[in-house]
Amino acid sequence: MGDRWSVEVDRGVCIGSGMCVNQAPGGFTLDSARQSHPSAPETDANETILAAAEGCPVEAITITLIGSGEAVFPPEE
Repeated sequence: MGDRWSVEVDRGVCIGSGMCVNQAPGGFTLDSARQSHPSAPETDANETILAAAEGCPVEAITITLIGSGEAVFPPEE
């Protein structure tokens, strides 16, 4: 069985560019205030979700491993 991720969007940081929605259709939605939300706060490890987080212009998306809380994105330095 593969890794499970917790996906969060910091709406205080999100600028509503919609890049995450374009990068990972079905993975994120924009609300009426153009703030991003993960479609599923818990998901199987998924390269398109990771690519969306990496492509966020303000790094508003964080991904952690469920269980350990280890950072997937942004990586711990």
